[in-house]
Amino acid sequence: MEQYVALDVSLQKIAVCVLNASGRVVVEAEVASEPGVLIAFIRTKAPHVVRIGLESGPTSPWLWHSLKSAGLPVVCMDARHAHAVLSVRPTKSDRSDARGLGDAAK
Repeated sequence: MEQYVALDVSLQKIAVCVLNASGRVVVEAEVASEPGVLIAFIRTKAPHVVRIGLESGPTSPWLWHSLKSAGLPVVCMDARHAHAVLSVRPTKSDRSDARGLGDAAK
């Protein structure tokens, strides 16, 4: 029952995509760019998370440290690699980017 979480982060909101072990979307949502809100969301909607992926950027160190301090299995993906993965997706949106990052985090 493994779950994978991907985050597409902006200053105001975070697009979250939760995938199951087979890659099927379990939950898609937007939450405020606040670590406490995000941590509560992940613990509620993805209690079996094995990896949380987020793209490197200006807010990634702050968010990474917050998630890591909460005991969550977070990894930071290089922005250039994430961009390469996301550039082949047919739709460009925060929701689509979160899904693409979820595929990369698996």
